Amino acid sequence: MNKPMGPLAGQRIRRKEDLRFITGEGRYLDDIKLPNMAHALVLRSPHAHARIKSVKTKRAGALPGVLAIYTSADMEAAQVGLLPVGWIVPKTNGRPMAQPPHPVLASGRVRHVGDPVAFVVAETKAAALAALNKIDVDYEILKPTVDLETSIAPETAQIWPKEAPGNLCYDWEVGDRAAVDRAFAQAHHVTTVKLINNRVHASPMETRGVIGHYDPSSDRYTLYTSNQNPHVIRILLSIATLKISEEKIRVVAPDVGGGFGMKIYHYAEEVLAVFAAHRLKRPVKWVADRSEAFVSDTHARDHVTTVALALDAEGVVQGLKVDTIANMGAYLSTFAPAIPSFFYAYPMPGPYKVRAVHVRTRAAFTNTMPVDAYRGAGRPECTYVLERAMDAAARDMGIDRVEIRRRNLIPADAFPYKTPLLWTYDTGEFHKLLDHAHEVGNFATLAERKAAALKRGKYLGLGFAFYMEACGMGPSKLLAREGCLGGQYEVGQVRINPTGTVTVLTGSHTHGQGHETVYAQIVADTLGVDFEAIEIVHGDTDRVAYGIGTYGSRSLAVGGSAMKISLDKVVEKGRKIAAHLLEADARDIEFKQGRYSVAGTDRTKSFKEVAAAAYNPVDYPLDQLEPGLEETTWFDPPDFTFPYGCHLCEIEIDPETGKIEVVALAAVDDFGNQINPMIVEGQIHGGLAQGTGQALLEHCVFDTKTGQLLSGSFMDYAMPRADDLPAMRVESLVTPCRNNPLGVKGCGEAGAIAGPAALVSAVLDALAPLGVTQIDMPVTPEKIWRAITLAPRSGARVGPSAERWEGEGPAAE
Repeated sequence: MNKPMGPLAGQRIRRKEDLRFITGEGRYLDDIKLPNMAHALVLRSPHAHARIKSVKTKRAGALPGVLAIYTSADMEAAQVGLLPVGWIVPKTNGRPMAQPPHPVLASGRVRHVGDPVAFVVAETKAAALAALNKIDVDYEILKPTVDLETSIAPETAQIWPKEAPGNLCYDWEVGDRAAVDRAFAQAHHVTTVKLINNRVHASPMETRGVIGHYDPSSDRYTLYTSNQNPHVIRILLSIATLKISEEKIRVVAPDVGGGFGMKIYHYAEEVLAVFAAHRLKRPVKWVADRSEAFVSDTHARDHVTTVALALDAEGVVQGLKVDTIANMGAYLSTFAPAIPSFFYAYPMPGPYKVRAVHVRTRAAFTNTMPVDAYRGAGRPECTYVLERAMDAAARDMGIDRVEIRRRNLIPADAFPYKTPLLWTYDTGEFHKLLDHAHEVGNFATLAERKAAALKRGKYLGLGFAFYMEACGMGPSKLLAREGCLGGQYEVGQVRINPTGTVTVLTGSHTHGQGHETVYAQIVADTLGVDFEAIEIVHGDTDRVAYGIGTYGSRSLAVGGSAMKISLDKVVEKGRKIAAHLLEADARDIEFKQGRYSVAGTDRTKSFKEVAAAAYNPVDYPLDQLEPGLEETTWFDPPDFTFPYGCHLCEIEIDPETGKIEVVALAAVDDFGNQINPMIVEGQIHGGLAQGTGQALLEHCVFDTKTGQLLSGSFMDYAMPRADDLPAMRVESLVTPCRNNPLGVKGCGEAGAIAGPAALVSAVLDALAPLGVTQIDMPVTPEKIWRAITLAPRSGARVGPSAERWEGEGPAAE
């Protein structure tokens, strides 16, 4: 292991956790094997919408090795609660938000393919599968509602006739409708674009899995789950579903192989495994296979939007109007209502200074899998709407795409800047970043690059997207006002051991982000201790006091800040101990590089000596100072953080086949202070890969007549591979955040937020000489080929452009 020397903040230190991962020593859910463990499978509905007339389990239950089969009748008899909704959208138009029941096992009806009907537990997975195939379910097939755009039409089949008439969860709006109407009435030009944001599936490398365990001797329950926020799952098991006293529940999230938001929520299998373990008095394990994951995990995105811009003669936006229908699926997942409302609408109008803004969102139920947060959660959809509209307005008005943004960006002297909807941006240098992105994109030689590509028989396009993100959740008070049913603080506990080593217990959970390294860098710098003498503990409710978990780029901004405040408290207590040991006034004690000293003298004590004294209080002023050296902080941030950036994409299109080659990707971002730039770059690379995947390849497709998922495996759901992506260039500006003590803003979602808009922008730039102005994601070769074939100017030749970007910077090294 490398032995980094301080100060460590800002260094590209290799991840300390990678040793166990690359040597196969990671401990993921499926690696856990408990004595006498049984195995479970879920019987899932093959129909998108059907009435359950009967479920007969007698034949299946008689098979060898079968231990139990549970249905909705067992859940109801045991008074198992419904899966909860954690966000209630307030101030909807006309009626409260609809909250249909979400049973752990389907009761009365199934409402999407994959809806769980029965839970089979057996000695082996093979025995469970044999039983699964013998369960007789009599379904009366009903007409499904699948198409999002027509789902809220009066004549459409009803999914929840009483609970959600018209298939409407809510009709919600925000902004100043009257001001927007005035802006459009006075506009020199109006640009209107209709957009589809395609449905995607997170598809983490590790599928979801759970193990339920019950110990009769202590009457305690343990749930092992591949989840991003174990403490929240413990609460929900206690107060919502199983209704077990919280102190009797332990939830452990071991190493998690990717989450991306899809592993935030309370899923039925967590309830079922614990329920069955209690009934059978033995551990019960369930792990999804890949095809099952496609119909049991939450999906994401899935919007149909009409956006309009009102512009003056100079191309300055005077009004923004957005009308969106957002898919909720058949049930409400934990945070689903917030994604197309709070997280999608409030970030409008992004980095642009337009003041007249109105956003309407209608959230619709369909007979499809529930839809919830996925990397970016509402912000990718928002950015896609804004940037596609800005490109369209530039084209309509004959203004350069970069120039129209420059005219509309918020100027640096306007910060802190109160947006027209909710947020106050603390810092930003948007024009400076745009200028840097312009250089990185090498716009100056774009015409030559296009011409060179045309000689090779290729159409070349350069696209870019500017984004402004709100992340780093809390603050709790604001979120409660907007419908969130839980606090969004984070807990950081710092425990100095008697030998001077450090244990940090954090409510943030890591599932690939590098927390164990980044947190240790902050600890080592603050306390002056050896980087290798720091342990970061997370993911176990028996060890960590509490925590809200990891999502929304909040781990460092909120969880890391809680830890940093606790570290500062430790330093201050250590100052008092050192003053006692050095027989000095605490006000005269300085602390630098791991040593306490009396100012102006050579009298010092090391941090290790102070730690030892804290636990061996001989001749200690106990009336003034408690023994021990341990501090805890519950940090509720005063506001969100607001990273921003511009991502660029250059592509070449083969007009004969429609095939797209991504030849260059670049990102220029302001994430505030960076503790480990290498890890930041890794996050950007991952986000850009996922953004490229959505833009080019990924799409959850349903048969509109039957509701069957037609893309339910990797044979049909295309994922980006290494050869789909070029080397990526990552550049940064830094304006430290003012809303947390670390000055960090969050970087985990940026690539997925700006990537799709940048890539589609590149495709439309490449096809612009043919008169192609519209194309929907995923931009497949077939769509490109049709667009070229049917283009208004299909006989045209692509005009000038392209030499690949080359330059300085981290990605080029």
